[in-house]
Amino acid sequence: MSHMKLPPKVEYRQLNSLALAYMGDAVYDVYIRGRLLESGKTRPNKLHVEATRYVSAKAQAAALKEMIDGGFLSEQELEVARRGRNAKSGTVPKNTDVQTYRHSTALEALIGWLYLANEHKRMEELIEQAIAVIEKERGVIS
Repeated sequence: MSHMKLPPKVEYRQLNSLALAYMGDAVYDVYIRGRLLESGKTRPNKLHVEATRYVSAKAQAAALKEMIDGGFLSEQELEVARRGRNAKSGTVPKNTDVQTYRHSTALEALIGWLYLANEHKRMEELIEQAIAVIEKERGVIS
């Protein structure tokens, strides 16, 4: 899905982790929605249910953990993820625990950072790796 528009001119190095996660959440969501449409799915309710499997805090946290454990991330990416994980949002959705939410925020911050840094190839590798991990956890064969 490399047809995404270039990011706005934002000084991403100066943004806090929650702002990066805000951007990363949106980019990841659009990427997942595009993938689902490309797969031929078109019914809105089914699309929403399927998308939720990829964008849930639990799925994102599991994907990040596997990428960290597998040595997929560079030192710089690990640092961005650490900052995202440690960011204090003040709220946690009621359907997840604090640790899971923080790890999903870390993945979103990393995606936002890569997007705003115009590192789209690496961002797509990261998202594809997250999707592969999530599908492996769900037992989906691609």
